[in-house]
Amino acid sequence: MAKIKIGGAVLTLVALMFLGIVIFGGMTYYIYAVKGSVLKTGSVNMPTGASVSEQALILKEQGFLKDTSDFCALSRRFKYVKARPGHYTLTKGMTFRGLIGRLRVGNQTPVKLTFNNIRTVERLAGAISKCIEADSLTMLNTLRNPDMAALYGFGKSDIISMFIPDTYQVYWTITPEELMARMNKEYERFWSARGRDDKRKKLNLSRKEVSTLASIVVEESKYAPEQPRIAGVYLNRLRKKMPLQADPTVKYALGDPSIKRILFKHLEVNSPYNTYKHTGLPPGPIYCPPISAIDAVLDYEKHNYLYFCAAPDLSGRHRFATTLTQHNANAREYAKALDKAGIR
Repeated sequence: MAKIKIGGAVLTLVALMFLGIVIFGGMTYYIYAVKGSVLKTGSVNMPTGASVSEQALILKEQGFLKDTSDFCALSRRFKYVKARPGHYTLTKGMTFRGLIGRLRVGNQTPVKLTFNNIRTVERLAGAISKCIEADSLTMLNTLRNPDMAALYGFGKSDIISMFIPDTYQVYWTITPEELMARMNKEYERFWSARGRDDKRKKLNLSRKEVSTLASIVVEESKYAPEQPRIAGVYLNRLRKKMPLQADPTVKYALGDPSIKRILFKHLEVNSPYNTYKHTGLPPGPIYCPPISAIDAVLDYEKHNYLYFCAAPDLSGRHRFATTLTQHNANAREYAKALDKAGIR
C-alpha cells in the first residue's frame, strides 16, 4: 500500500509540474503574442552597435515600454540576440511578438530626407544629418572627399549641384557613401526628365553650368516669375562674352551673403567667383539651386535685355534695360532709394 501511495504522490507531482509548465507556457505566450505591450504610437531610432538590452532601455526611456525585463527575457527566449539598427514605427498595443519580430528582421520605416534653401556644403551636411544616422561631420567629410566627388564626375566646387533640392525617402541607417550613390541616381533621373538634357544642350551648357547659372539667378531674385527673364539677361551676356557682373557672386566671394549693398570696394575682391573681374561662369554654384531656378534657366525668356537693377520700391523685383545709359538711370534711382532707407 505504501508503494501505491508513493506512486500516487509522484503522479500528482508530475501532474502539477506539467500543469505549471502549461500555465507558464501559456502566460509566456500570452505576454509574448497576445497582451498589448507597446504603450504608444510613434517612431524610434535604434543606433548601429546598440545591443538588445540597450534597445530595451531606449524603448523604456522613450515611453514605449513600461520596463525592460519582459522585453529582454522574451528576446532571449525567442532568440532575438543580434540587434538590428534602424528607424522603426511602433503602434500602441503592439505585442512583444510584433515588436521583437519587427526588430529581428530589421523592418524599418523609411524617413523623409528634405533639403532646400542650402547655400554651402556645410549647411547641406547639417540638413542631411538631421534625417539620417550619420552625424554632420561624417557627412561633411564625405561631401569634401575629392575621390568621392570624382567618382560621380564632380569636384569640390560643384559637388553641391548633384543634390537636387526635394524630398526623398531613405532608410535612417543609409551611409553617407550610399546616400551619395542614391543622390547621383536622383540627379540622373532629374536631368533625363522633361527634356532637361535636350534643353541645356541647345544652350551649349553642361548640367553643372546650368546649375551654377541657376544658383546666381535664384540669389538675384526669389520672385519666381521674374527668374526666366533674369536668366535671359545672363545668357545674353554670356553669348556676347560680357562679364556677368552678378552681385551675389561678389557676396559669395566675400563669404558674406548678408551684404545689402555692393560697393566699389567689394568689387575688388580677388576671387574666381567675382564675376565683375572674371568673364564667364564662376567655378561652381553659389547656392544649391531649387528645381524652379534650374527650369527658369532651361526655359529662359528670350529678349534683348543686357542689364537689370533692383526696383527703387525695394520690392525685390527688378527693372530691365537694353542699354547701359538706361541701366545707369535705373541704378541711380535704386541708389537714391537705398540712401533714403538708410541702407549703406
